[in-house]
Amino acid sequence: MSKTRLEAFSDGVIAILITILVLELKIPHADTLEGLRPMLPVFASYVMSFVYLGIYWNNHHHLLHTVDHVNGRILWTNLHLLFWLSLVPFATGWMGENHFSPVPTAVYGVILLMAAIAFTVLLRTIVASQGARSSLRAAVGRDRKGKISLVLYCVAIAATFVDRRISIGIYVLVAMIWFIPDSRIESRFKE
Repeated sequence: MSKTRLEAFSDGVIAILITILVLELKIPHADTLEGLRPMLPVFASYVMSFVYLGIYWNNHHHLLHTVDHVNGRILWTNLHLLFWLSLVPFATGWMGENHFSPVPTAVYGVILLMAAIAFTVLLRTIVASQGARSSLRAAVGRDRKGKISLVLYCVAIAATFVDRRISIGIYVLVAMIWFIPDSRIESRFKE
């Protein structure tokens, strides 16, 4: 199978998820700026999730750019990633509607953690399919950035029950770490 179908399918799923995110924003009945105040937590969770989905879309694009052909394992690990990303709109809405209360914020973190694990599995599956002399393996190296992100998500999930602001801060920090496309891959595989 060519990677073009996998890219198109994945791009379509992520685009739909972003659309679902925005559709969850309810229009306020008030016609004043004060009427927007109750929506601030919902909007804040929307912005964070939009950024996360954008980061995954961007890094997924760079990752698939390294692939010559797609096998069944890559298809399934890609679906695994898309499964976890498909839960982002649900967790976003739940967290925003409940003003970042501990349980929804922790569930949001679990979904981010599982998506990060799924991306790591996809990355390793692609590296394995490319063989021992994989350029992608050389580009990723020991994947400190990915490992640090996984640890930060675990800390954020636990911290939710101490002070949810810590968790939100960590989620924002991880997004900032990944906001710039993964230059390890981008610099080795110019389009």
